[in-house]
Amino acid sequence: MATVKEVAKRAGVSVGTVSNVVTGATPVSPKRRERVLAAIRELGYQPNHIARSLKLRHTQMLGMIVSDITNPFFSHLVRGAEDAALKHNYLLLTFNTDDRIEREKQALAVLRQRRVDGILLVVAPQSDDYSHISETLEMGIPVVCLDRVPPKIQVDSVTVDNVRAARDCVRHLIERGHRKIGIITGSTTLQTARERLQGYKKALTGAQIPIRQEFIREGTFRTSSGYELGKELLSERDRPTALFCSNGMMALGVLKAIEELGLRCPEEIAVAVFDDLPLAEIVRPHLTSVAQPAYLVGYKGAELLVQRIAGGKGKKPVRLLLPTELKIRESTLGNKIKDSHAGA
Repeated sequence: MATVKEVAKRAGVSVGTVSNVVTGATPVSPKRRERVLAAIRELGYQPNHIARSLKLRHTQMLGMIVSDITNPFFSHLVRGAEDAALKHNYLLLTFNTDDRIEREKQALAVLRQRRVDGILLVVAPQSDDYSHISETLEMGIPVVCLDRVPPKIQVDSVTVDNVRAARDCVRHLIERGHRKIGIITGSTTLQTARERLQGYKKALTGAQIPIRQEFIREGTFRTSSGYELGKELLSERDRPTALFCSNGMMALGVLKAIEELGLRCPEEIAVAVFDDLPLAEIVRPHLTSVAQPAYLVGYKGAELLVQRIAGGKGKKPVRLLLPTELKIRESTLGNKIKDSHAGA
């Protein structure tokens, strides 16, 4: 394997010049740069990035841990983070946890061992043990949490206003005349699920509609739980006239349940969802959705992480809150429900 000295000799330059071409640390004239690059190609030289990273204490690598890569929301999140990372000459290493805390802890341990410069994290559902995140921060590795913010820990984050967005969406259902509105949430160990449930309750309370516990079902943010809980809820004799699903994957499960039960949407059951899936305008009826800026959450998160690595943004945690948009479509736009038939 060729050495840096052999490249320097072939190009007729110093070892320092070769290093500057490889790292981009100091500008090199176009002529010399081309001679060095030609020598690298001819000799098949492979720079020792590991040795360089140990010397500089930077690997130019970021870690990213997401909960479910099959969910389009998180795919867009990764894409945004990757684009921002590449803009700043960072490589992004991505892990999927399947919402399992043991896999999250394992991924964080691996990323610490690989000496990544920073980590983007979508936390898995759990009770209250965030010691693995605290340990990472104590090692001097900055962490930015995306979408979900763990409680009782001081960490940077990029999220949306879940409470307000959910409240506005349920208010839309109320404005359509619905009084019997159900909700299928994700695991309430997650802050996102708790906040969306809070927004649902705020909308009902604000309209002086009683909160009925039998209309609240807790799922797992997965398609299967949306299907099972949707079928269970809609099979009741006294069923809701509208359903608010706390994420898009569960909404797909609910639509399957509606079809199997022979119900019509929105005539017999209106559906609104917290997530604007790529399928929202393709499936029939088109889904009324809270659109989250998933790509931007990932992009802004990576930008914030790079700033932290460079020592910027001060000591206090930065909490970026991005706006959402309610997109009203066919799944909630049937004939208005009359109060006399809606019940409480």
